[in-house]
Amino acid sequence: MLLAIDIGNTNIHFGLHDGRDWFVSWRAHTVARKMGDEYAVLLRSFFEEKALTFADVDAVVMASVVPDLTAAFIKMSERYLRRKPLNVEPGIKTGVRLLLDNPREVGPDRVVNAAAAKKLYGGPAIIIDFGTATTWDVINANGDYLGGAIAPGIGLAHDALVSRTARLVKVDLVPPPSVIGHNTVHAMQSGLFLGYVAMIEGLVARIKAELEAPQAKVVATGGLAPLFAEQTSVIEEIAPNLTLEGLRIIWEMNQ
Repeated sequence: MLLAIDIGNTNIHFGLHDGRDWFVSWRAHTVARKMGDEYAVLLRSFFEEKALTFADVDAVVMASVVPDLTAAFIKMSERYLRRKPLNVEPGIKTGVRLLLDNPREVGPDRVVNAAAAKKLYGGPAIIIDFGTATTWDVINANGDYLGGAIAPGIGLAHDALVSRTARLVKVDLVPPPSVIGHNTVHAMQSGLFLGYVAMIEGLVARIKAELEAPQAKVVATGGLAPLFAEQTSVIEEIAPNLTLEGLRIIWEMNQ
């Protein structure tokens, strides 16, 4: 089986692919100062829960946006899984041309998502990833990666609002009963949640106009993707395992 590891700023997503589908996946909190040995213990517990062992892993592929953990996971894989992982970094095949001012500065997670979208949906496409940051990644009709947009994730915006104001407290990040909030909680939910919906719709419209591609497919991934998709018609597809799929696709290209 192929073990794919997506190391994000907030969560780490592990997935096992059995050659046909994702057999199982797990998520863990990202702790940048945690040692590879500690993550090995956690991963072993995940495996044992499914009656698996590290010997069931034939190959490992990973992408990391947390430099402190990149080396830790490479060492963990080599020591405990006995597999040298394919790390998504400059120089490996991705199937995607990066038409950027400086291709080396783009996050590997964004390249992986672009590779997945190109293979699964074709271009042009817009990928919205709801993570610590909310990102819009754009591929053209040829599947070339053009860049996109980056905004603070709704969780970060929420935390910043609460921490910098004396009378506002944390609220559930869900749509309010009306756009006009008739109390502080609903007003915050309108500004945060519906404000993000408006930003999603506005950026998608502007990207499509700049691409001159009104037919560009809009794909969403990340934990909040289903909730936002319920509130806007611009999101056409929800792909919870998009990054894992991209990792699998890139791994196959490099064999």
